[in-house]
Amino acid sequence: MSLSLEQLQAFVAAAETGSFSAAARRLRKAQSVVSMAVSNLEIDLGSPLFDRAGRYPTLTPAGERLLVEARVILERCEHFRGVAKSLGEGVESRLVLAVDELYPEETLGSLLEEFSHRFPSVELELLFPLMEDVSRLVLEGCADLGIMWRQEILPPALGFRVLGRVPMPIVCAPDHPLARQPRVGFEELKRYRQLMVAVRSDSEEKKRLRVAAEVWWVESQWVIVELVKRKLGWAFVPWHVVANSPAAAELVSPVLEFDDQDWPVPMELVWLKQRPLGKAGTWLKERVSQQALPQPWPRSAAAMPPGA
Repeated sequence: MSLSLEQLQAFVAAAETGSFSAAARRLRKAQSVVSMAVSNLEIDLGSPLFDRAGRYPTLTPAGERLLVEARVILERCEHFRGVAKSLGEGVESRLVLAVDELYPEETLGSLLEEFSHRFPSVELELLFPLMEDVSRLVLEGCADLGIMWRQEILPPALGFRVLGRVPMPIVCAPDHPLARQPRVGFEELKRYRQLMVAVRSDSEEKKRLRVAAEVWWVESQWVIVELVKRKLGWAFVPWHVVANSPAAAELVSPVLEFDDQDWPVPMELVWLKQRPLGKAGTWLKERVSQQALPQPWPRSAAAMPPGA
């Protein structure tokens, strides 16, 4: 069997336009060339694709089934050409982006939607490590770019740009002892278990927001919210995680005695200085740098706003 793209193009065009003459006009070829291409394809396949008994050709059952496959093959050929063209223009074939959960997923989704339109042939891998695990992946060459909360000491091999701040309100269950107080002092926070994000490396970085004597370490902001709901402790959680969690309506945010604001955590974009980025990576780096972080819901009441 010897198939050609020209045969598949003639077959698809004839099926979509309803006649060989219309297919010829679409393909800018003579009708005889299109008819011959379809006939040869039928011979190669050993099965008729069109019923030619009427005024216009109609697809046979075999033709209807094979039309789906032919479209897939032609689409993949176009993708193949696009990838080859992109590589020739200095666009990477693949990018890896490591993102901390502190970064709002809605903002990330919007950025990647735009990225997909601009670089449809680039294969993208998203990793979701936590805290300095992001910088470690970039440093080791496992990720091209990283979005993370700012480290106090950043390895000199990494470049960075500050993206903004993500507020981290304190949250607890409505019947937690902290929720019963009009204003919560620093010493009160120390008395009750705190739920904190854990990283794989053993470093001081993860202890930056530690207040309580007793801590549970959890490798997910979303699981922390669920545990807070079950009164297993209190936590500082990114506002967008709380707002988008099904448990949001079941949490409260006590007013802190020692701080009128939620604790904001700076976010930064990091990359390896000695690892040059192609066009897609450079575009993504600049676009992330320009993207403002969304503002949190107004904190006018102790309870989390439903559906915020």
